[in-house]
Order: sequence, then C-alpha cells, then structure tokens
Amino acid sequence: MDALVTPAKKQKMQIEDKTRHMYRTEFPDNEGSTTITFTLKEKVGILASALNILHSHNVNLHHIESRPARNSQDNFEFFIACDNTTGGLKQAIEDLRGLAQDLTVLSRNPSKTAGNEELPWFPRRIKDLDRFANQILSYGSELDSDHPGFTDPVYRERRKEFADIAFHYKYGQPIPKVDYTTAEIKTWSTIFKSLVNLYPTHACRQFNHVFPLLVDNCGFRENNIPQLQDISDFLKDCTGFQLRPVAGLLSSRDFLAGLAFRVFHSTQYIRHGSKPMYTPEPDVCHELLGHVPLFADPAFAQFSQEIGLASLGAPDDYVKKLATLYWFTVEFGICRQEGKLKAYGAGLLSSFGELEYCLSDKPEIRPFEPEKTCEQEYPITCFQPIYFVADSFEDAKIKLRNFAATIPRPFAVRYNPYTQSVEVINSKEQVINLTKDIKGDLSLLEDALSRVNN
Repeated sequence: MDALVTPAKKQKMQIEDKTRHMYRTEFPDNEGSTTITFTLKEKVGILASALNILHSHNVNLHHIESRPARNSQDNFEFFIACDNTTGGLKQAIEDLRGLAQDLTVLSRNPSKTAGNEELPWFPRRIKDLDRFANQILSYGSELDSDHPGFTDPVYRERRKEFADIAFHYKYGQPIPKVDYTTAEIKTWSTIFKSLVNLYPTHACRQFNHVFPLLVDNCGFRENNIPQLQDISDFLKDCTGFQLRPVAGLLSSRDFLAGLAFRVFHSTQYIRHGSKPMYTPEPDVCHELLGHVPLFADPAFAQFSQEIGLASLGAPDDYVKKLATLYWFTVEFGICRQEGKLKAYGAGLLSSFGELEYCLSDKPEIRPFEPEKTCEQEYPITCFQPIYFVADSFEDAKIKLRNFAATIPRPFAVRYNPYTQSVEVINSKEQVINLTKDIKGDLSLLEDALSRVNN
C-alpha cells in the first residue's frame, strides 16, 4: 500500500493562488494593502511633506517606520503600508516620486500604478512573516472528505488545538510545547523505526552526520516526539535556521519567503493513526524526520535560503519555477556521493516506501539543471517517475544562483544576518557600499591566510 501513497509533503508547493482561501488573518487589509519604500534626505519637515502628499490624496496609512539609509548618513529609508482601495494612491505615488529617491511599490496584488508595474509584496524584516503566517489553505478541523481523520471527531478537535497554537504565535515568542498523546507517539514510533533502519544506506552523508546529534540534543527517539523550540534552538546554533509553527499549507510565494530569512514553517500536528505510513499533507513526522536534519548543514542551509531570496519580488511565473526547483531538490532531491546515489529530499527521507524506490532502477534519473528542471511536471498522488541528481549542495547552489540571475526584477536582494532583514539593492550608492563590505571580508580572508601560512 505504501508504494501507492503520497509522501508527507507532496502538496506543499502546489501553486494554489487562484483557488486559495484566506483564514483568520491578523491583517484583514492584506489584499488591499500596498507597501511603499523610499528614501528621503534628512531635512526639517521632509517627512511631513511626504505624509502631506498622502493626506492630500486621502490615502489611509496602516503602518509607517523608518531607519537610517545604508547609502548615506544623511538619508533615511521609509516603509509605508497604506490602503490601496480608497483615495488617490496612484497620483500620490506619482507626486512622491518627485520628492523621494529609490521609490518602490510592493503589493500583495500587483497591478499597474502611476504607469509603473508594481512589484509583488515581500517581507523586509523577519517579523514581517507574521503578516502572512495565518493565510493558509485550511484551518484546524477543516479536512477533506478523503482525509483519514475526516470522520474522527477527536482527531479533528486535536487538529484545531494545533492550529490555534500556530495562529496565536508571533515572531520572537517561544514555540509552545505540546504534550503528545500515547496514540500520537505510537504513530511517530511506527514511522521512526521504519526509517532509521534505512538512513545509513539510503540517506546522504550530511544527513547521517546530523541525525545522531538530533538524538543527543533534541530528543529524537522512538518513544518521543521532539519539541519544535528545542529543535529551533539547535538549528539556530548550527546555521541560523529556525522553525516557526504553521497551521497548514501556505502559498508557494509565502512559504519560500520564509526561507529567505532562514525560517522554516513547520507543522506540529501528526497524521491520523489509522494510516501511519500515509499522510495527504505535511505533518510533524515529515518536517522533523525529513527536513530538519539538513537545515543543520551549512551548505544545504545556504542552498535553501538562496531559493527563498530568489523568490522575493519575483513574477508569479518565476515563483512557480522556483517552487518546482524546490520540489525536485529540497523535497525530492538526490545527490551523488562516492559514486553512489543518496537521498537528501525531505519527501524521500520521511517516506519508507519512496526512500527505497528512489534509489532502485525503477525511476528515471536526470542531472540537476535548473533551466530544465523548473519546467518538469510532476505527479502528487504517486512516487516520482523522475528524480534530479546534484553533484553536491555547493554545485546546486551555484547553478541556482545563475538561474536566479535570469529572474526579471529591477533590484537585487541581500540578507543581513545582523538585523535579520532583507536589503534591496537598486542604486549605485548601495552597490558601492556593498563593495566596501565585500572588500572588508576579503581583507579579513587575506589576514587569515597570511597567519595560516606563517
């Protein structure tokens, strides 16, 4: 039966935007909200002049903040979220262009404004992930009729408990611990025992290096379901990655945006006990056994973040391409090590049946080439007929960066780990400052090399 079922997360990266329904969002204006970023030269009354422009066109503000600009000590960057359903926002933006520098318009629903193409909204700071974390495809007990737990009222109520935890979570808070039931631990145990016997021969070298560390530090055991906060602390020490609870499936754009900040949206609920080897959606078994170990590997963590950064502000068709690349790498990727094929994708490492199948002679194996891989169709109700092989995580990262360079967007992005924010680079001054930062890193490298040689 396992050979015919969908592995744990085969629906996570589907493009569902046209049919997506929003549930319980803290920001009810998201679909009618536009964010404007711009730079102003420090001058008495300059911000008031900008705000007067918005006021004169009856534009309603939801949020405003500022910070010193990176390109000049005399400039400040401003971030304004405003209502795009009332007032004369189009003309207000046109007037602001005459006052401000580096003005960019970001919107959850891109459209033409003031003769310019709006860019899709994306988070600029890690706490901005709060804005879409609850915009999921289903909530709590809302299960499809073919779900194994659909007719189980106890399971449905339990799912709502998990969803409520994720719904009330905000960035910076500790992730609430869960007291898993005896039945839930039994389901985990069944899956855990079947997989750990395959990992030494089927999983990649990096996975097998990290997994014992998770056993020692995070409580990965047959009779214990680890807690997300313990794992998140461990990952943060290793690579800066952290977990965030989520109640269900996010859109591809939102899910990938989290990776740009080294944040992985993880479920806490577990699949229905009647079918421990099957789940129609991502669950805690898939997240912790499939995804978590490799987020502790620096090369894989960087590769995952590169996909997220490439998605920020990208057109919808390119987000779809990136989601497909994610599918064939992070979810169902295979790599070559010491002349042998090894699994590194979470959909493989959390599915006993597909982990055996993917390294057999049954599927077709192709080299990972982003330009071709991103166009490949894939099934979601059976094992993959095609897998793509990477020579290494580093090689895959370089190929992904080259692909990302072809994405049509009028800026580059850079993640600042000190402020946990994304910097948009779209001016000559910003490029100059970035060059100075790189020169500083090169000087440090030269100093280190000279000391090593001595």
